[in-house]
Amino acid sequence: QVQLVESGGGLVQPGGSLRLSCAASGFTFSSSGMSWVRQAPGKGLEWVSFIDTIGDRSSYADSVKGRFTISRDNAKNTVALQMNSLKPEDTAVYYCNILQYWGKGTPVNVSS
Repeated sequence: QVQLVESGGGLVQPGGSLRLSCAASGFTFSSSGMSWVRQAPGKGLEWVSFIDTIGDRSSYADSVKGRFTISRDNAKNTVALQMNSLKPEDTAVYYCNILQYWGKGTPVNVSS
């Protein structure tokens, strides 16, 4: 079965950095575009970023463009999200997503 396991979240001060990782299994990872999606406290889901099957193309929400970078390693079946210049409004649970499949998420708290 499809499994997505996120890690790397935590508490960070504004302006700091975190690197999230998602370990995927149960499907042909190298044939699948992958997304990161987040949910801030009390708010709905917000798409953050997408990367294509080989990592040639990526896209970002305007709210994170220039600060976040998505990448993937098809040899390790992982997708990462490097988050720099973090802001309090980036506080959310971050999920790895493909089609209807979701991980359990990893929480990110940006606070001084």
